[in-house]
Amino acid sequence: MHNDKHAGFSTRAIHTGYDDRSAEGAINPPIYLSSTFAFDTTEQGAARFAGEAPGHFYSRISNPTLQVLETRFADLENAEAGVSFASGMGAITSVLWTFLSAGDEIITDKTLYGCTFAFLQHGLARFGVKVTTIDMSDPLALQAAINPKTKIVYFESPANPNMKLVDIAAVSKITKAHGAKTIVDNTYCTPYLQRPVDLGADIVVHSATKYLSGHGDLIAGLAAGNADDMLRVRTEGLKDMTGAVLDPLSAHQLMRGIKTLSLRMDRHCASALTLAGRLQSHHGIAQIRYPGLPSFPQYDLVQQQMLAGGGLITLELTGGYHQAVRFMNQLQLIKRAVSLGDADSLIQHPASMTHSAYTPDERAEYGISESLIRLSVGLEDVNDIWNDIEQALANIEHTNARAA
Repeated sequence: MHNDKHAGFSTRAIHTGYDDRSAEGAINPPIYLSSTFAFDTTEQGAARFAGEAPGHFYSRISNPTLQVLETRFADLENAEAGVSFASGMGAITSVLWTFLSAGDEIITDKTLYGCTFAFLQHGLARFGVKVTTIDMSDPLALQAAINPKTKIVYFESPANPNMKLVDIAAVSKITKAHGAKTIVDNTYCTPYLQRPVDLGADIVVHSATKYLSGHGDLIAGLAAGNADDMLRVRTEGLKDMTGAVLDPLSAHQLMRGIKTLSLRMDRHCASALTLAGRLQSHHGIAQIRYPGLPSFPQYDLVQQQMLAGGGLITLELTGGYHQAVRFMNQLQLIKRAVSLGDADSLIQHPASMTHSAYTPDERAEYGISESLIRLSVGLEDVNDIWNDIEQALANIEHTNARAA
């Protein structure tokens, strides 16, 4: 078993948390397809249920395959412990239900993934939790809003889909001074590009469906933080409140994806930077947002807390919404689909798809325009991706010229 904290990221992504000697030399951890586990004695079973003895007793609480995944993931995030879930929303809801009660307040950034937004505004708010939204890119806004009832400060950085960054260290410092927890959705970056715990955050959550898996063939979620917090999340939020348990086969597939995470992220980032550079100089593009471009408004902050710019680009065409639709429909290699982080390049329209839970007024206020397009840059040859984009732009320009 290789648990050297001084080892490189890729080495830890491949080896941490597993000893092949425990499984007859199998290089890959076994898949334990068992719902329940036997005890040597009645006393041993009672001790495990009481949390006084290590070991597994029911896969809704823990499972040997999931344990390897959780240990490995926590190590990559430089956190003490991790918990796995059946989806990213399973991770988010399990964590938030654990630490919030009626009368508490959660402060969130204005821009969030659509389902997270819906859970907060239409879910938690129904149970007496106050949800306050601010522009978290300004730490002074948090300083003004935080109060004794604030239990959690929650945000994404970069935010999906407008790419706005939050200064994780500055926000975490304010939050900690008021006795609240900072929870960061790190799906966009993965621990390869950004580690919020190192910057002062208490808990990170992920949709592991995305870059951590990398192949678009599973749904999963992960969370990491200190051991006490993760034990509470496991025994309260996961076990009793959501039951969003990851299955061992998906955990095994997810570990396979994590082994190549650094290689894939390097490719995603390099291709996205190349495409963003070409797009920003194209006359058909009205606006582009990509954290890796020096022209990005928060580029200095990118340099402070991210290793690279990531694999997502958002853009708006000069012809607005209708031209954006025509552009998307002309693409041949790039697939029109939601999600991100796949080997395949994917493009989607947030206002009508992933962020449709927002009202039109909310989208306008929170920086999600009706003409915004989100491109998840895949692992194809970058020139092939560009050729597809270029032919689609040329096609709509030709159509516009004929119409004129």
